[in-house]
Amino acid sequence: MYLEFYGLAEPPFSITPDPRFVFLSERHREALAHLLYGVGQGGSGGFVQLTGEVGTGKTTLSRLLLEQLPENARVALVLNPRLSPAELLETVAEELKLDATPVRGSIKGLVDLLSHYLLDAYAQGLRVVLVIDEAQNLSTEALEQVRLLTNLETPTQKLLQIILLGQPELREKLARPDLRQLAQRITARWHLTPLDEAETEGYLRHRIAIAGGKRFPFTRLGARALHRASGGVPRLVNIIAERALLAGYVADEPQVGEALVEHAADEVLARPRRTRRRAALALGVLALAVAGLLGWQALPRDAEAPVAPPAASAAPAPAPPARVETLAEMLDAVPEGAELAAWTHLLALWDVDPRRVAVRDAARCPAIITAGLSCLRGGGNLAKLDALDRPVLLALREGDRALLALLVGLDADQVALDLGSRTVTVPRAELESHWLGEYLAVWRMPLDLDDSIRRGAVGAPVAWLQRQLATFDTLPMDGAGPPLYDATLESRVRRVQSEYGLLPDGIVGPETQLVLASRDPQGPRLVRILH
Repeated sequence: MYLEFYGLAEPPFSITPDPRFVFLSERHREALAHLLYGVGQGGSGGFVQLTGEVGTGKTTLSRLLLEQLPENARVALVLNPRLSPAELLETVAEELKLDATPVRGSIKGLVDLLSHYLLDAYAQGLRVVLVIDEAQNLSTEALEQVRLLTNLETPTQKLLQIILLGQPELREKLARPDLRQLAQRITARWHLTPLDEAETEGYLRHRIAIAGGKRFPFTRLGARALHRASGGVPRLVNIIAERALLAGYVADEPQVGEALVEHAADEVLARPRRTRRRAALALGVLALAVAGLLGWQALPRDAEAPVAPPAASAAPAPAPPARVETLAEMLDAVPEGAELAAWTHLLALWDVDPRRVAVRDAARCPAIITAGLSCLRGGGNLAKLDALDRPVLLALREGDRALLALLVGLDADQVALDLGSRTVTVPRAELESHWLGEYLAVWRMPLDLDDSIRRGAVGAPVAWLQRQLATFDTLPMDGAGPPLYDATLESRVRRVQSEYGLLPDGIVGPETQLVLASRDPQGPRLVRILH
């Protein structure tokens, strides 16, 4: 009814995931890049984990992923993971167009069927990807069966890439000790957060424009109220905005302001109206005041309060066992603004004089912090950081608060974190319940190194590349002629990239440079935790 009134050709806020209306915030673009990386990574195996609150756009991103798949990719998409292990395998087989009838109900028969298919796909140069939506609903047994699927491999590479999409409960589930084998195979983690205020307005304007709108129907205060009421969750933005436009049409308002948005949010979210809340609050205060007055009047005026008799002596109770402080409590105790102290400590480990580098500028993690010192904002898991063997800053989250902690040591079971005022040791599983997989790393690089080294490059950058590769394999450097990045060198780069869970594209960009520089003898190393 409101379309003609607001000059729209079609409803702009349908909750059906229509690719034409997709609005990608910076966080969503990065998440999609992680998913595409998971597919492009192909045979190097492992898991890619994408989590987010209900309505933040996980399913929309999975649709975009399916639209952008390379031609040689074959995908099994599981939308309902409330399945037994056998039912899950049957669903995967059906998604890959396999006839599972002869082996239905037999886990061994289904695994053999999938194994033969994956080997045949590998021989044809195909990449097979399993995408599981709502993965937090997988049972422990089904998750273990999913992990076992990654054991299907050739002598050189994995045959199946698995992408898990789920709500934040998935992170908590994978942090359990009995699922640590699966958690250690996650090569990339990403967590979708709601839109901020500016992104919410951009989202509204984008959808109005796609729907044919020539003018923006919300006032600035209306858009702010919409963000406040929805919390920036796209699904709630759609529902409240739809109801607000209808309310504006009924009220014959050419622009939807704050009051109309608040009214729509009250109805959509089933929250009490603000006037009712104020009245209820006033009545509650009045009732407390009356109760307090009556209680004061009932007290005796002159009588002294009775003195309780002394308690009978008893043997002292045994001291309770010392309570172990949780990581959540430790993070709560970290003062606000501790990020600059974390960066200062990391730079000090690399012998960077804070008087010569603006720490605030370094904290933005530019590609070059200062001459010869690079920075990368990357994603991965603890196994990857263990292989790098360098102190890095971890982006942690406790409740609604984001903060940085400096990873200074780890072993198979625990990690050591520098929280500014103290260094603590916590179980790896406990850390992973607060860590979204994002880290910030710095490393030393030659001054004449390019942003990326590609096949055909010559000169000093290629000479550096040859020296670094020599620490990963035993092949000699080619001393004939100027250093050239040729096919042989590219093949060696691809092997290192695959070993470290990177996209094996042969391009020596920042992340590959970080891996190659990790073998330099100079610079800080992670401490091995002693028990």
